[in-house]
Amino acid sequence: MVDTLVAAFVKDPILRHLFPDEETYPRYAAAFFGNLFDKRVHRSSIWTTGGGASVAIWEPPVETPAAGHETPAEARYPADVQARVQGYDDALHAALPAFPFWYLGVLGTHPDNAGRGWGRAVMRAGLDRAAADGLPAILETSKPANVELYRRAGWEVLGFLSEPVPTWIMQQPPR
Repeated sequence: MVDTLVAAFVKDPILRHLFPDEETYPRYAAAFFGNLFDKRVHRSSIWTTGGGASVAIWEPPVETPAAGHETPAEARYPADVQARVQGYDDALHAALPAFPFWYLGVLGTHPDNAGRGWGRAVMRAGLDRAAADGLPAILETSKPANVELYRRAGWEVLGFLSEPVPTWIMQQPPR
């Protein structure tokens, strides 16, 4: 699953802001996604299909909204990388709503498997869980094309961050 996410996000504006160096991107992105996986797996909030070819990592509702990009101390990123990750995490955290929600922190499909509808399937599993709780779902995207893709799937733009990376915060109301 981590390999899928590293490949899926290789051109993502947020991940490339965090890890701009071509040589270190695979290692840092793998540590980043591995940390997110480790923090969520015990919460039964990770869905996958196609043998790990498509992955959705959701954060269940918490009393204080959690940003999706916590940095593991054990990753030991260089100071400049650590500062970018923390800066993005702080900006995102400040933009998330104060009410309870399910947070779609990561949704990725390996490029070799794009177009099969697997991303929508793993997203739907988390949306079903949010609906069962009567809660909205929240995500963020830094790709303008994804805004329309998510709108077609029932998401609405809730807010926008201009810095450090232009990012749309989107919500799907409870069903």
